[in-house]
Amino acid sequence: MGNREKKTSNASKEFSRFAKAYDQYNIIQSEVAKTLVSKLPENSYNTIIDIGAGSGRVYQNLLSQNIAFEHFIALDSSLEMLEIHPDAKGVKKVCLDFNGTGAFDTLEQTEDTLLLSSSALQWSTDPEATFLRLSQLAPRAYFAIFTSNTFKTLHQNAGIHSPIYSTDRLKSAIEKHYHASYEVRQYKLHFDAVYDMFRYIKKSGVSGGEKKLGYKETKVLMEKYPLDYLEFEVLFAEGKRR
Repeated sequence: MGNREKKTSNASKEFSRFAKAYDQYNIIQSEVAKTLVSKLPENSYNTIIDIGAGSGRVYQNLLSQNIAFEHFIALDSSLEMLEIHPDAKGVKKVCLDFNGTGAFDTLEQTEDTLLLSSSALQWSTDPEATFLRLSQLAPRAYFAIFTSNTFKTLHQNAGIHSPIYSTDRLKSAIEKHYHASYEVRQYKLHFDAVYDMFRYIKKSGVSGGEKKLGYKETKVLMEKYPLDYLEFEVLFAEGKRR
C-alpha cells in the first residue's frame, strides 16, 4: 500500500428518525457494512471470511454489489444470529468466539482468502492478540470498527467511559500486524424524542458491555442530554499482512 499507509480521511452522514426504517435498530450497522463492501477493489474472490457475521449484512451487500466468491465463511459467536444468516451454496457457518485462544485453528489458512469484519471487533478483549490471529488467518483484510467516540456526548454527560477502544488504540494494534490505510466516518442518527434514543441504545447492540445507569441516573441524563441525535464513529481499515 506504500504511501497510503496511515492516511486518514473523515466523512459524515446523517440519518432521520430511525423508527421509519425497515431495520430500525441496525440502521447504522447496515450502512457500515454497505460502505465496507464498497471498498473492496475486486469483483471476485475465492474465499471470504466474515468475522462477526451476525444476520448477514456483509453477505447481503456482497450480493447486491455483484461481488462474487467461491466460498463464504460466516463466523459468529451467536448460534441464534447464524441461524438468521442466509444459507446458500458455498456458504459455511461457524459458531465460535474470535476472542478465544485458538479460535481459528479449525479454519483453513490460505493466501487467497479475504478477511472482512463489520461492527464486531470493537468487542475484542485484547486487540493486539486479535489482530495477530486475524493476520495469520488471511493476508488481506478490511475492517469496520466502532470507536470510543460513539455516543461521545452521552458518555460525557453521564460521566462514564466508553467500553470500546479509541481510534489511536485500534490503529496501534492493527499496525503491529498490517500495513494499513484508514478512513474515519462519523454518523448522526436523529430522534423525535429522547426516550426513543435510549430505547435504541438498549435494543441496537451498539452499547453492549456498557456501564448500566440506574433509573434516577437515566432520568436525569434524559432530561439534560443536549442533542436530538446520537453520534457514532467508525474506523475503516484496509490491511495487508506485514
